Amino acid sequence: MRSLLACVLLALSSPVVAAEAVHLAPHRAVYDLSLSGSSGTRAVESARGRIVFDFTGDACKGFALQYRQVTVLESSESGTRTSDLRNTTFETGDGRSFRFRTQSDLNGKAAAPVDGNAERGDKGLDITLKQPKRGEMAVPGEVLFPAAHMKRLIEAARAGQTTVAVKVFDGSDDGRKVYDTLAVIGPQRVAAKPDAKPDSGTPDAPKPAAPKPAAAPVEAPLRDGAMASMPHWPVTLSYFSPGEGERTPVYVLAFDLYENGVSGALRLDYGEFSLKGELSRVDLMPESKDCK
Repeated sequence: MRSLLACVLLALSSPVVAAEAVHLAPHRAVYDLSLSGSSGTRAVESARGRIVFDFTGDACKGFALQYRQVTVLESSESGTRTSDLRNTTFETGDGRSFRFRTQSDLNGKAAAPVDGNAERGDKGLDITLKQPKRGEMAVPGEVLFPAAHMKRLIEAARAGQTTVAVKVFDGSDDGRKVYDTLAVIGPQRVAAKPDAKPDSGTPDAPKPAAPKPAAAPVEAPLRDGAMASMPHWPVTLSYFSPGEGERTPVYVLAFDLYENGVSGALRLDYGEFSLKGELSRVDLMPESKDCK
């Protein structure tokens, strides 16, 4: 789902110290897509679509993700483009093994599926592809899979860090891409509580100050229940192709990252156009009580 620093490597500003282990909640989230901005000679004039994000599992059994994004772009220059992306992954709880399969089509024409797996070892990452063409490749150094990356971001946010830079592999594109990523994390946000009522029996007593409102509007599905009071942070996450020197990101994601791994206020910047993803529904799923 997708600044500008030289050679992005693992570089945290201070050691990560979390009060407790990060817990990623199984959930289903639906985002309605619309056009946020457009530029270039073949500008996109309108956009619509939807993202459905199904995340299940736990640190004991592993994490499974089913992701689908359908996007319809309208342009007077290039006409209508309808893309349908379906991605299925499984990541072990220890973040060392990853399976992935991606299917996509553009205007009804299917592309070759991408299918493979990857293993993290002490020396780096080993990728084995089954489709579209069998092959193997090795990437030295630390590379994180998506769930481990999400945990790293939440740990950093809890510790008050403002940047996280690390290599990430998610099986996207041709299944061979390892991205340099840079996350910029803003200050923690907590939803405002209802105004306190003054004590009518003591009119001269100082009244409590009204709580400050949340820094940005919160989408309707996040205003009630457990999500309403959960700490969250604005995150801008840039993806770069590996290389040297100053680079422009391939794409940029911006979102509100909640402490349980749920994301809201989604923005996807592809360079020539950007999309807004408004969270229309989120369902927290039952969790296993056996995983410690």
